[in-house]
Amino acid sequence: MKLFKKYVVLPVIALLLFVGKGNAQVEFPEDKVSWKFSLEQNGCEATIVVKVTCVEHWHVYAANLPESSFLLATEVEPDKSSNYEVIGKVIEPKPEFYHDEAADEDIYQHSKSFTLKRKIKITNAEDFTLKGRFSFQTCDESHCLPPYDTDFSLKVKGCGADEKKGAVFDQVAGGAADASGFEFPEDKVSWKFSVEQDGTEATIIADITCIEGWHINAANIPTDDFGQGTTIDLEESSNYSVLGKVEEPEPHFYHDDAADEDVFQHSGTFRLTRKITVASKEDFTLKGKFGFITCDDSHCLTPYETDFEVEVKGSADAVAAEGEVASDEKEEKLSDMSIWTIFFLSFGAGFAALLTPCVFPMIPMTVSFFTKQSKSKAQGIRNATFYGICIIGIYVILGTLVTWLFGASILNWLSTQWWFNMAFFILLVVFAVSFMGAFEITLPSSWVNKADKASDKGGLVGIFFMALVLALVSFSCTGPIVGTLLVEAADIGGIAPVIGMLGFSTALALPFALFAAFPGWLNTMPKSGGWLTSVKVFLGFLELALAFKFLSNADLAVQAHLLEREMFLAIWIAVFGVLAMYLFGFIQLPHDGPVGNLSVGRALLGTSVVVFVVYMIPGLWGAPLKLINAFPPPMHYSESPLGVGKSGSGGGSGVAEHGPEGTHMGAQNLWLFHDLDKAQAYAKKVGKPLFIDFTGHNCVNCRKMEQSVWGETGVIEKLRDDVVIVSLYVDEDIDLPIEEQIDVELAPGKMKKLKTVGDKWAYTQIKRYKITAQPYYRMLGPNGEDLTNGAASYKDHSNPKDFEAWVSEGIKLYKEAK
Repeated sequence: MKLFKKYVVLPVIALLLFVGKGNAQVEFPEDKVSWKFSLEQNGCEATIVVKVTCVEHWHVYAANLPESSFLLATEVEPDKSSNYEVIGKVIEPKPEFYHDEAADEDIYQHSKSFTLKRKIKITNAEDFTLKGRFSFQTCDESHCLPPYDTDFSLKVKGCGADEKKGAVFDQVAGGAADASGFEFPEDKVSWKFSVEQDGTEATIIADITCIEGWHINAANIPTDDFGQGTTIDLEESSNYSVLGKVEEPEPHFYHDDAADEDVFQHSGTFRLTRKITVASKEDFTLKGKFGFITCDDSHCLTPYETDFEVEVKGSADAVAAEGEVASDEKEEKLSDMSIWTIFFLSFGAGFAALLTPCVFPMIPMTVSFFTKQSKSKAQGIRNATFYGICIIGIYVILGTLVTWLFGASILNWLSTQWWFNMAFFILLVVFAVSFMGAFEITLPSSWVNKADKASDKGGLVGIFFMALVLALVSFSCTGPIVGTLLVEAADIGGIAPVIGMLGFSTALALPFALFAAFPGWLNTMPKSGGWLTSVKVFLGFLELALAFKFLSNADLAVQAHLLEREMFLAIWIAVFGVLAMYLFGFIQLPHDGPVGNLSVGRALLGTSVVVFVVYMIPGLWGAPLKLINAFPPPMHYSESPLGVGKSGSGGGSGVAEHGPEGTHMGAQNLWLFHDLDKAQAYAKKVGKPLFIDFTGHNCVNCRKMEQSVWGETGVIEKLRDDVVIVSLYVDEDIDLPIEEQIDVELAPGKMKKLKTVGDKWAYTQIKRYKITAQPYYRMLGPNGEDLTNGAASYKDHSNPKDFEAWVSEGIKLYKEAK
């Protein structure tokens, strides 16, 4: 049950609540929580000790939670071994407790610094290494980060050997304080930033002082060095361009024999500098981040990073930095366009919910109540309008809570996980079966009764609770639509959930205000009847079809090839084929009445579904199906990547039956490498630029680019003939060879163990380009250097002409560099 809760239930709830990919800064659990493992041993009795520290405002959940709790407990779990027996549960201090009214859940948590312990009884006379897993979930008042787990290991003395009673064996598994108490890096190191300027040339200066006995690492350390260099990172801006690396005095050097590592460090007082060329005629504020790790002879403190800013004078001789012209107006228009798209799609979903048997019959009854109970027509209109506003408010509050409670970085990670997609597939199937009449999904009747009782109070408060009653009693029809809508909006990120709920609730509320203002319109409304059930069933078929998109994502994530393109399309053809038969009256479901004569609307809708089915059928033989290209698996993920009886690419020209060694047939029948080193070697051999495609199996926008942009005339020819393509899947769930499973630094102080091929390519993208979004495209020159045409992405290059211009510029730059 614990595993089910951890890997199925919690991800489903996260899916319904979390805000998706936005522009928010990525947060890491290990930035919020630090820990240090040690072992206290006395003969054959030993205690695993973990000292945990949460940064201010953050906490982790307690280790020993009630069996019914929905929280994710902090765990210290030793591996099973014949060397010892685990005694009892995790020992912890008394946790902080409060009752969360919104979730109706008792919360047990720890914050600041605390210690957890786990006792063992040693059964082996020989010394051994104890290994285990440490896991937790950390949250602040607004949102939670993904569950985090890491390995730990400790040296243990055999209980028959001579032991030193009370000996402590330390292993730092994360950022941690030293044995004498918690210490802060800013107490050991001080700094002051300033700027020196001569016209367009400026130097950012950091004057740094380490207290006696302490030091920090040099800024420019060898790339294969395991140490963390001191950093001065400047924010990207069109106001300036950065020249070169951090300049520093000659560091103190020595070789650490214990670690077999060269050490480069600074101590005392010294100065670091970073040069820029000013590109603005106006004065501006330069912002950046200063990061370092400080150590003495015995231990190191946690990596530290802080913001800094300095004022820079504009220069009359400034020339705008190439390629960095502001595009705020363009981005604003793109943002506005996406927001309006979300609103109108959500409005359509609200209109669909309005035509369900849970909502539609409420319109005449509610409007009649307001018009008859009000003393005047104007009062009736005001009350009905306020009722509609309350409906909008209830749903917008839901969208606002989703935006406020949860950060934007986690859904991007979740959406690449097979179990997350599988969980949502099951959820949508349940919604679909419910819509088709197998059962009803309802909220607890006590909720409805309490809201209904409150609505009797009268006045504006009573009207609000009438709106709440509508939201609760209509949940069996609106719940699946709202849940799906929130997930899709969350995938866009930012305030999309709020906009989505605004559009949905506006469509739901509008009829009440309009019919109250014009009660004569009620006579034109169609009467409730079997057609409302048909609307609900129609939505059920759409939910079922959408569910298979998430099953496809899970299949792509593990590369099981159980749901390839042909099978996916066959399922959709079957689903929509059965829907067409239902609309034409050949099939009836449990709650349907006799169809009788077919209405014009139902006939037209059924005909449209048949047209859609016929449109999909050629896809079984390789047709691109551009109208739905974001839903089925990509063309290369199929039984016949070239299409049945075809040997041509998307551009119309034939492709070789076999590509270069190490390639696979990919999107648009292009031969793609999946290994960066092999691709670079081949690109150098044939004298072509290397086109790097950072992508994901479950990346919808990646599929849109491949289907709608890569295959267009002018683009496909260049991709096929003029460049070497390597597609690096950041969610490739294939284990790396053991020797390549190493710990790496994603960013200052952010360590991660590379376990899969996807981890390796994600790390490559983050480390080299400081970005995590996909699709993300770069082109490399003759010596592996980044060409100056910059990056391409879905946001800025989804127009084929823009993408073609970007590729053409890269090819031109490559030829000039040869």
